[in-house]
Amino acid sequence: MSAAANEPTSEPVLPLEGAEVVALPSAGGVVGGLVGAMARPGALARETVHLGREVVSILRGTDRLAPSAQDKRFTDPAWRENPAYRRLGQAYLAWGSSLARLVDRYEAEGADWRDVERARFALGALTSGMAPTNTLLGNPAALRRAIDTGGRSIVRGMGHLVEDLRHNRGMPAQTDRSAFAVGRNLAVTRGAVVYRDDVIELLQYRPTTERVRQRPLVIVPPPIGRFYFLDLARGRSFVEYAVGQGLQVFMISWRNPARKQAGWNLDTYAERIRRAIGVAREVTGSPDVNTLGFCAGGILMTTVLNHLAAIADRSVHSAAYAVTLLDFDGPAPMAAFSGRRPLGASRRVSRTRGVIPARSMESAFSWMRPDDLVFHSLVHQWLMGEDPPASDLLAWHADGTNLPTALHDQFRQIFRDNTLVRPGAVTVLGSPVDLGEITLPTFVLGAAADHLTPWTGCYRITQLLSGPGTFVLSSDGHLQSLINPPGNPKASYWTGGPPGPDPQDWRTAAEWHAGSWWECWAPWTIERSRAEVPAPAELGSAVHPPLEPAPGSYVLDRQPA
Repeated sequence: MSAAANEPTSEPVLPLEGAEVVALPSAGGVVGGLVGAMARPGALARETVHLGREVVSILRGTDRLAPSAQDKRFTDPAWRENPAYRRLGQAYLAWGSSLARLVDRYEAEGADWRDVERARFALGALTSGMAPTNTLLGNPAALRRAIDTGGRSIVRGMGHLVEDLRHNRGMPAQTDRSAFAVGRNLAVTRGAVVYRDDVIELLQYRPTTERVRQRPLVIVPPPIGRFYFLDLARGRSFVEYAVGQGLQVFMISWRNPARKQAGWNLDTYAERIRRAIGVAREVTGSPDVNTLGFCAGGILMTTVLNHLAAIADRSVHSAAYAVTLLDFDGPAPMAAFSGRRPLGASRRVSRTRGVIPARSMESAFSWMRPDDLVFHSLVHQWLMGEDPPASDLLAWHADGTNLPTALHDQFRQIFRDNTLVRPGAVTVLGSPVDLGEITLPTFVLGAAADHLTPWTGCYRITQLLSGPGTFVLSSDGHLQSLINPPGNPKASYWTGGPPGPDPQDWRTAAEWHAGSWWECWAPWTIERSRAEVPAPAELGSAVHPPLEPAPGSYVLDRQPA
């Protein structure tokens, strides 16, 4: 990834992958969770006394409290060597730790896990926002930069602040998007659009091997965010890798909905997946396909698999899932958005505009990782006067799509009432959803450091579906587990035997491997992709001729809400 030195070291956040978007945060709703954690006189009194003692110790210079070595905010030597800054940093850390202990006690006393997650969300935003490093005088590195540049860094920072107030809704820019363009240095794997309707374009990618597998792969990306996180750049593109393995790859590219598409719902999206499967079968001459659903694309894919099972349609041979949740009855940070107030607020927004706007979602979910996605940029752009880094990954993160009202309402209900795991509670394409009726072989990926879709929740797919399941656990977080090409020295994954009811039992017995899970997924898929045949000389078919080169037109649509 090309990036300036000040790019966050942790991964950007997908806009609520896994549940897609079920709600926008309401300040009253999430802060209410923190207030609930603190509004217990006994615990608050004990923690106040403890904090007071720590502060006295800090002022005396005897407290040993120090920031974590992984906390990049306090790497400047002044936080260790300057007595005033050392005490300021220690006091801040003591205060944050005190609040965190209140939330931990709240959880230990049996609070509902949704209330605990809302409290943690509010705590993260509050403590990140109150860090002394977010101010010029409280940030020795920024202050030194101002002195060394004769104040020019402050002038440049003010310019960035004004620019962000005018063009970025007051949020610090995460990246210089002008350095990237889709089709120029993003989404550059060669292919063509072989099908288009009012909702999707279907891309077929050009083979790079002389022989290919007969059975094609249809990839279902999430309907929020452009598909090209799977085709960022040469050497880091999942699509490029899959094509290089001799697979015939088809990718759905979702259209960006506006107000007049407010009625698009689960049926709308599921029907287009069904059509994409049909086109891939016709173009390749294969009677069936393999599918791969990423994040909320896996939710949509599941409804199609259920429908095909209900009508005894065998056009899908196997299905793979990547960081997808189907069961929402378990602790997950997205619970911060599940209370009545945030759900009601998001519904009012979507009803008024016809969609949940992409920029609103980008801003809201940046607050799930405020240190990395808000205040890191604030410090470097506004306080130090640095230009935003050039990062393809962050450029993609800022290139969102809207979510139509009807689909938003259905996702909201699935998340709030956990309806996917209740047979018959949801009906898609005329078929009541019953996950147990899906008997295909499945490959399920979870990510050990995933902050959005906990790996134990992803693991549940192997228990909810009835077919033979394979589970693989990546060592990375939500997004980095997906953009994870072979050769990454930090990458690793675990494999194990047939997944049983307890995910922790599976992990205890699992085997660790260095490398990328792509190298595990590819053999699994190739084994289920039939024999090799000569690669087609041309893309498309007489029925579905190429309409334009990949990446197509829909990925370029910047339709406002």
